[in-house]
This record gives sequence, structure tokens and C-alpha cells, in this order.
Amino acid sequence: MGWKVGLYLQIIFYCLAGVNHFWHASNYQQILPPWLPLQYPVVYFTGICEIFFGLLLIPKGTRKAAAWLITLLLIGIFPANIQMMLNSLHQHSSGTWLTVARLPIQGILIWWAYLYTKKRKVRLS
Repeated sequence: MGWKVGLYLQIIFYCLAGVNHFWHASNYQQILPPWLPLQYPVVYFTGICEIFFGLLLIPKGTRKAAAWLITLLLIGIFPANIQMMLNSLHQHSSGTWLTVARLPIQGILIWWAYLYTKKRKVRLS
């Protein structure tokens, strides 16, 4: 995947994921750890962050900061991924394997964002 294609895919991915927080807020609320207060505001806030950080990837001047913010957001929402897996295990869901597979995918998403924290090296042909 080319550098620019990856960037555009990431922008689209985070903007759509953020919008999805508003379309399916109750789904996101269900995977938040029960100890977390103000769950719906958290769902909406993380959705806004995903949209905003995704859009911040567009200008070169804010791309590095956006990639770091996405990385921090992904780390911050990791407890929700764990909670989703625990919920699935508790419910003996047939989709538990997907929730387990999602945990290392978070690492891949962090790596993907990290790629855009660095200046792109220009190759001379």
C-alpha cells in the first residue's frame, strides 16, 4: 500500500468510525468498562476525536500531531476492546474469537498511525 493511499484510507477510516459513534452510540456504550462514568458523553467525545484527528491528518502541518493524537486515543480506548472481549466471553458468544483478534489489531492500528509521525523520505529517481 502506498504512503498516500494509506494516509487517505486512514483519514476515511477515522472519520467514518467517528460518525459511527453517533449512529450506533448504544453499541459503543455497551463495550465501555462499567466503572467508567458518563458513558454516553465518552462515546460522543471519542467519536468527535476520531473525526477531528482524522481530519487533522489532511494538512501536512498537523499530520504528525494528528498521528500522535490517534495513537494516544487508540491506547486510551483499549480498555473498551478488553471489555468487549470480556462481555463476549461472559455471554459465551460464537463471535468471541473476533473480540480476541481485535486486541492485536489495535497494535496494528497504532503502528499505522505511527507511520505518519515521521517525515516522509523523498526518493529521487
